[in-house]
Amino acid sequence: MPADIAKPAGPDEDDAAARIRDERNRQRFRFETTKREGRVMKRLWVPVAAALFAVSAFGSATAQTYPAHPITLIAPYSAGSGIDIMARMLAESMGKQLGRPIIVENRPGAGGNIGSDVAAKSPPDGYTLLISSNSIAVAPALYKGLAFDPVRSFAHVARIATGSMALVVNPKALPVRNLNELINTAKQQPGKLNYSSAGNGTPHHLDMELLKQRLNLDIVHVPYTGATGALNDLLAGHVQIGMFPVNVVVPSVKSQNLRVLAVSSKGRASLDPDAQSFEELGLSDLDLDVYYLLSAPANTPQAIVTRLNEAMRGALEEPDLRARFATLGLEPSPGSPAEITGQIEKDVPRWSKFIADAGIQVESMR
Repeated sequence: MPADIAKPAGPDEDDAAARIRDERNRQRFRFETTKREGRVMKRLWVPVAAALFAVSAFGSATAQTYPAHPITLIAPYSAGSGIDIMARMLAESMGKQLGRPIIVENRPGAGGNIGSDVAAKSPPDGYTLLISSNSIAVAPALYKGLAFDPVRSFAHVARIATGSMALVVNPKALPVRNLNELINTAKQQPGKLNYSSAGNGTPHHLDMELLKQRLNLDIVHVPYTGATGALNDLLAGHVQIGMFPVNVVVPSVKSQNLRVLAVSSKGRASLDPDAQSFEELGLSDLDLDVYYLLSAPANTPQAIVTRLNEAMRGALEEPDLRARFATLGLEPSPGSPAEITGQIEKDVPRWSKFIADAGIQVESMR
């Protein structure tokens, strides 16, 4: 056959040529698709990047100009309460540090949960803050339908101070002179003695229940709707025992209307140095102290949280504020945001287990 005459293509050769054409077409399609996707992604990324940059720049600018106007500090208890008095002292000193006034707003109710919920739902811009106690870590175990989470709903700024609790008796209603005599009397008369508290879930209540559990005592709880009623009925002899902040009972102790059996501080309480501590009495791991903290709503910019932490530290270094805190039996104990957040994270499950084990009845928030 002459060389210039082509041999007719067979079926195999036709299939091979078709496969080659198909593969070339597929490669060309993938290349064109990739180019189009690249152009689309570029068009999408430019505004996204610009938006991210704008948010970052806004957060930085906000932190640099913060605070630009007055700040609201929510105290979730009534005016004149211990935490309200502390809030006003702190607001005055922190306001000087920040160069803007801090206005205390009382939002009482539901054991502090109403004010805490208001703070949690406020804009995370650093202009609404919350002062609370470790009762906030107890709330999930006590209240059904709680609208906030003690950890996730807040950007905790720092612990403010720690306060000691005092176990006291009315000496006319119960003439015991020390803790051992109280223990003996309670075991001889199970269910006959009673103690007052400011309400279910308050430090007065839970601290006493911790002590009862540790010492295996049967003492009846009589809850009130606040510390005033609980203290007044103790002074009147309607109940015999109570667990109160040291500063609350000092005047009554000095007038001999109450007797201190022990205090929760690590050593002797500065307001009542004659009273023995639980630690001295061999009960070193009770952890009855109350701590107070400052918080902002979750997602508050970290730069603002840091600024608030610095301002609070500066306030607590002022001799005047420290002296005023001392009159309340408070020991300034500032730390980092991470430290107080870690403390809350530890306390929530600890109190939940204790409350469940003790069979303490929960209440409804609805």
